[in-house]
Amino acid sequence: MENTLLTIVSVALYLLSGAVFTLRLFRSETLKRPPKSLGLILGFAALLLHAGLLYLSLHTMQGVNFSFFNAVSFAAWVVSLLYLLAALSKPIESLGMVLLPIAAMTLLLDYFFPGVRLLPPDTNWELRAHVISSILAYSVLAMAAVQAVLLAIQDRHLRKHHPGGFIRALPPLQTMEGLMFEMITIGFILLTLALTSGFLFLDDMFAQHLVHKTLLSIIAWLAFAVLLWGRYRFGWRGRTAIRWTLTGFIVLALAYFGSKAVVELILKRP
Repeated sequence: MENTLLTIVSVALYLLSGAVFTLRLFRSETLKRPPKSLGLILGFAALLLHAGLLYLSLHTMQGVNFSFFNAVSFAAWVVSLLYLLAALSKPIESLGMVLLPIAAMTLLLDYFFPGVRLLPPDTNWELRAHVISSILAYSVLAMAAVQAVLLAIQDRHLRKHHPGGFIRALPPLQTMEGLMFEMITIGFILLTLALTSGFLFLDDMFAQHLVHKTLLSIIAWLAFAVLLWGRYRFGWRGRTAIRWTLTGFIVLALAYFGSKAVVELILKRP
């Protein structure tokens, strides 16, 4: 009963926070916009309740329950936390209309489809560091991917000379692009740390049950490496940068959650 109430309230707060940021984008300057602080307060309140739910679902007497929907919910929590912290000082409110409803959805999925996949209590710190750096890398690059989608929409409207609607409320194209590359750079560093820690501390990175995840992660790393090199060497931007960003993230998402979904949800392996 307690989990049900916490889930309902947290989902409602995420959706309300996302609605605030959405209204701020879609309402014209002549209409009264809800204050940014309201969206942030609602978002941080949702995060707090979400954290409590994650603690209850992740921590068990037998170890950490890192089942598929638990992992997705935790990643969404990290993404939302990073987003709200960045929104305190950076013009990235537009991401909230996508990221916060997704976080609410992951909470519902975790509630209705609980699972069990345990990391034993005696799991070494190296594996924990690898898992944490992997989730942080995915979270930051997920934000970059959403930013790339918004950048693509903004670029398309500007090319067609239709800068109306919420496009008018977005930061300038150059600012949006700069923010995207900041996220990609941070995410790339974290992904490098995740892969490095995996190769250094895990003995089975290319074992049968991990080979797809490892290879896809390396391909994603290469995609982001090429993008950053192209940006530095040739000044890549616009549609080229957007394509590389979305390609890299899709491959990374398949690496992190694709194989996990197949193993747990389709093959039903423990």
